[in-house]
Amino acid sequence: MKPVKPYLSFDPASAAATGPARTGERPHAIVIGSGFGGLAAAVRLGARGWRVTVLEKLDGPGGRAYVHRRDGFTFDAGPTIVTAPFLFDELWALCGRRREDDVELRALDPFYRIRFDDGSWFDYSGDPQRMKAEVARLSPGDVAGYARFMEEAERCYALGFEGMATMPFETLGDLVRAVPSMVRMRAWRTIHAMAASHLRDPRLRIVFSFHPLLIGGNPFSVTCAYSLIQPLERNHGVHWAMGGTGELAHGLARLIEGQGSTLRYGAEVRRIVVEAGRATGVELAGGERLAADIVVSNADAAWTYRHLVAPEHRRTWTNAKIERSHYSMSLFVWYFGTNRQWHDVPHHMMVLGPRYEGLLKDIFSRRKLADDFSLYLHRPSATDPSVAPAGHDAFYVLSPVPHLDAGVDWSARAADYRDAIAERLERTVLPGLRESIVTSFWTTPQDFQDRLLSYKGAAFGFEPRLTQSAWFRPHNRSEDVDGLFMVGAGNHPGAGIPGVLSSAKALEAVLPDAALFRR
Repeated sequence: MKPVKPYLSFDPASAAATGPARTGERPHAIVIGSGFGGLAAAVRLGARGWRVTVLEKLDGPGGRAYVHRRDGFTFDAGPTIVTAPFLFDELWALCGRRREDDVELRALDPFYRIRFDDGSWFDYSGDPQRMKAEVARLSPGDVAGYARFMEEAERCYALGFEGMATMPFETLGDLVRAVPSMVRMRAWRTIHAMAASHLRDPRLRIVFSFHPLLIGGNPFSVTCAYSLIQPLERNHGVHWAMGGTGELAHGLARLIEGQGSTLRYGAEVRRIVVEAGRATGVELAGGERLAADIVVSNADAAWTYRHLVAPEHRRTWTNAKIERSHYSMSLFVWYFGTNRQWHDVPHHMMVLGPRYEGLLKDIFSRRKLADDFSLYLHRPSATDPSVAPAGHDAFYVLSPVPHLDAGVDWSARAADYRDAIAERLERTVLPGLRESIVTSFWTTPQDFQDRLLSYKGAAFGFEPRLTQSAWFRPHNRSEDVDGLFMVGAGNHPGAGIPGVLSSAKALEAVLPDAALFRR
């Protein structure tokens, strides 16, 4: 891998003088947070000769991929759509193991069903001929446009994902070198504008533009480069981790422990210790200080800079810059188990409301909690009987909502909002739902802030619009603090499982050699 010249001063002798913790000759790295980005970073660090301590605020691994177990049901807290499985396979291979020996990924077909408010639907799959037939069923005149859309999306995949996802954007020169690819993608257009240029049916424009919502972006403001998600899914499939997505998080945790590294739960980081412009360790909420040669933050990027790094150490990510940035929406997620099953409901289903652009304006621009909503309904028991008792179904339903700047008092509104969602689901796809519920709880934007330490309660961090992508996102090597590195949804390349795993892979290009710290 070609080394990247650091733009901050780096003196390993000076770093060693600060007294980082050591065991034998292996240098010590602290990783803040055990989301997929942090776990992947820890595995890659361990494979490069580092001793790693992963610090996690919660009582188990995963971060947004935490697992709730209640009344015999298993509920994944967050990500449920697993794409790019090769990125997981690479991590297992770094430890001399095969992922399939530890976690089974089962391909889904279809990937998901999109149900429109008028009752029509679109079954989205990775089969080009079936996709063509679905387009023709809704709008025969759009078949040629669909082919043109996918051709353009494939170009975005090659240029954006294959070409830039693991490329660290550190300097303006890196940005300049990426400009030709951005021009070829016509990245200044929004993904909805791209879809509308090829497709006439408004339902198909939704089908082929909603994907950025899966990573926190408004299709009417996010760059069309994110059309790469669709070829990514078609080329590599959409999978379910048997036992739940949390099985991947626990599997990675076992790999880290097998490398001789440590995971500490219930260990919330209060601040990153910076001495002479360099990260030298962390201080925990209880006052304990841990020294390290480098610190890698998988915590929310805005939260990391705003709350963990003192203002005097930040000349790029100042409080003012953090405040004026654009953030993703938040989420209301209702988890529930039932004492009956709905065999006609697929594993993944989008239950759309009457509005698309207007609802997204309410969420992202007006910051208004609307009376109507579009929902993502997740029924893992359609594929995996282990997540629910026999004859039962496990669900979660996710509603995009504004982040905390909307001023909604979720302690007062959550129950009524849940009831409205239940009524909508019962009326459209789950008849008899409310009388069948045997366990139920929810997560609100306030929980994203208080429990997951997400700035403004934004579920995906910085919104992935063009001016907040690539070089414009927080860099994988901190622009402000030497020895501080960043992975996860808020950093380059962005949110979603492939994004956060790629951020850990990009990290390798900017890490100092572990041998420099040995003594």
